[in-house]
Amino acid sequence: MYQAVVFFDLDGTLMQDDKTVATSSVRAIQQLRANHILPVIATGRNVFEVQDVMAATGIDSIVSANGSYVAYQGQFLSAHELDKDLLTDITHFANRQQNALAYYNNAGFALSHRDALTTSNYRALRQTARVIPNFYQHQHINFLLTFDSLNAAQYQQRYRGRLHFVRNNPRALDTMQWGVSKAVGIQDILTKAHLTKVPTYAFGDQLNDIEMFRMVQTPIAMGNGHPRVKQLARYVTADNMHDGIAKGLRHFELI
Repeated sequence: MYQAVVFFDLDGTLMQDDKTVATSSVRAIQQLRANHILPVIATGRNVFEVQDVMAATGIDSIVSANGSYVAYQGQFLSAHELDKDLLTDITHFANRQQNALAYYNNAGFALSHRDALTTSNYRALRQTARVIPNFYQHQHINFLLTFDSLNAAQYQQRYRGRLHFVRNNPRALDTMQWGVSKAVGIQDILTKAHLTKVPTYAFGDQLNDIEMFRMVQTPIAMGNGHPRVKQLARYVTADNMHDGIAKGLRHFELI
């Protein structure tokens, strides 16, 4: 039986600025397991994007795509897929605004079209983006990136009650089924894995971590975190470049 569960955001948290995981963090996660504590990745990224991190850390439980796809101990647990009619509607709306969309599932993604924002985004992520405008029509889609750097309000107003938008990127909006967040994915794991009575901790740094921080008993902000995230934290650890994960875990005597 696990003694606790610790959820780790990736970008700016478990990952360093070069997208690698610090040796101190890998060792800390190994020690967590030795102490019968379950480490779980909780990220806005999709599963296929983080295979290297999962391999490096040995973590096989994940809340991905901001709660839209969840796996526990390497096995599928839940997914919150987007309706095809809704995907058609937002595709047409985004095209009218001359905004690109990226359609995601746990295995891959494709773009509606390429523009300056998508080029900048995938260069920063070191990913190759294919353009397949009808990708969403033939695939299960649980997550979108809506490439709009200025006008989030127009999407939030039009799709209120249908889609949930979070600004986690200056170039794009994380886009999920209405009501879905990291907190929903965390609840899926805790409930279905019978872990609702164990202590819960979470490390994060950005606005898409707010729901997660409100869900767990002990939220821990990174030193490089957004001010709103730090305000919600029980403890602010060092930043992601200076052993913040290991120091935060030691502070709460988890390792």
